Amino acid sequence: MTERTALSVRSLSVAYGRHQALRDIAIDAHRGEIVAVLGSNGAGKSSLLKALAGLVATAKGARVTLAGAELSTLRPHEIVEAGLSLVPEGRGLFGDLTVAENLELGAFARRARAGEADRLAKVLAMFPRLAERRSQVARTMSGGEQQMLAIGRALMSSPDFVLLDEPSLGLAPVVTQQLFATLRRVADEGIGILLVEQNTRASLKIADRGYLIENGRVVGGGTAADLRADPAVQRAYLGLNTANQNEI
Repeated sequence: MTERTALSVRSLSVAYGRHQALRDIAIDAHRGEIVAVLGSNGAGKSSLLKALAGLVATAKGARVTLAGAELSTLRPHEIVEAGLSLVPEGRGLFGDLTVAENLELGAFARRARAGEADRLAKVLAMFPRLAERRSQVARTMSGGEQQMLAIGRALMSSPDFVLLDEPSLGLAPVVTQQLFATLRRVADEGIGILLVEQNTRASLKIADRGYLIENGRVVGGGTAADLRADPAVQRAYLGLNTANQNEI
């Protein structure tokens, strides 16, 4: 692994009763890059993010490190303190609180308290709509605005790495395009992103690399460009045949 490696996962397995959701997952990701996790529904992608965030138990022997620090034995709030923040599917906002209050709660971690004001200014500059609606109750916002708020709240924790689970779910294509352009800017500022996303085409446009998960196992991976050009990926995830590969 290079010096840029921020997140390393080895021998990670997750089971729900008799159902084996993940088997011996091994992935690496780096600060400043977007890594897409591709796979069909039920492949184990969301379970991977929840396991990394400490929300589901992993089998004995799993090793998860962030910048060399072991995470697999930590509780969820300790994982946030270590620099890993999750934006879950469904956003997980405090719906009855305002935009400003949600963002303030994002900075609750000790690591986030220094420089909180500067970080808030950056988040509001990145998502101008949030600046316009600081006093609005979160549940009254549109889906796209709520997703911006969920990501902004995660960024307020001063993360080294953000886990994103289906950020475009339920959003209009133009909103998705805007949101993903912002994610690219987040990564360009040095924050790593592990992205689980149903819109494979959009995720591979902004990603640097990707992994393929099938039946709970990593079955392939490579650069985003290589994955876009892979006929198997085109057929399975992009709805294309090899004759149409120039369209992506």
